[in-house]
Amino acid sequence: MTAPDAGRGIGMRTGVTGAQQWNGASRDAFRILYVSTGNVCRSPITERLTRHALADRLGDPLWGGLIVESAGTWGHEGAPMEANAEAVLAEFGADPSGFTGRELLDEHVIRADLVLTATRDHRQQVISMGHSAGLRTFTLKEFTRLVKAIDPATLPPLDDGMIERARALVRAAAALRGWLLAPTAEADEVYDPYGAPLTFFRSIGDEIQQALDPVVTALTGVAART
Repeated sequence: MTAPDAGRGIGMRTGVTGAQQWNGASRDAFRILYVSTGNVCRSPITERLTRHALADRLGDPLWGGLIVESAGTWGHEGAPMEANAEAVLAEFGADPSGFTGRELLDEHVIRADLVLTATRDHRQQVISMGHSAGLRTFTLKEFTRLVKAIDPATLPPLDDGMIERARALVRAAAALRGWLLAPTAEADEVYDPYGAPLTFFRSIGDEIQQALDPVVTALTGVAART
């Protein structure tokens, strides 16, 4: 995954809760944590596509203090990304190199400002870990649906910094969650391609890319290149 100096290394501060971080203990960065099962297919694809989108739109994947990482509820600790996941990322022009899987730990959730999961089950697993995670944990597709309903004009301007804009986006999405429901339960799911052929991985990659586009646009204020 990400090298430690780019935010992958997790060193939990003793006594720091998620709420304290949200209220100012780590205001110089905004951490997005993607969660799937094994951390070798969906979450690494999502992590690296996000980094690629940020670099494409802003010129720097950590611009404005964004840190993007991932983990798995049954993470294949130290395992490489699935070969088909690497192939899909390469087709998008994203960099799959240097990735190693990791298991989701309490400190990952504590440090995350936004947790986006592949499925509702993953979301529930994250929330059940505690750490006041409920208001900042969504499935990826759920968050996309909510973000698309938020008027960008209601968010802080980019002159205030992307961290403040990102925090406001999460708060606005959480406020909408009970009002804007999915048409079906399955609409919020990204299915697991583990062990599937490359064609299925490609369809999952397209699905993730389509879900990410409005999220990155809302975070950065910059639309994807056409």
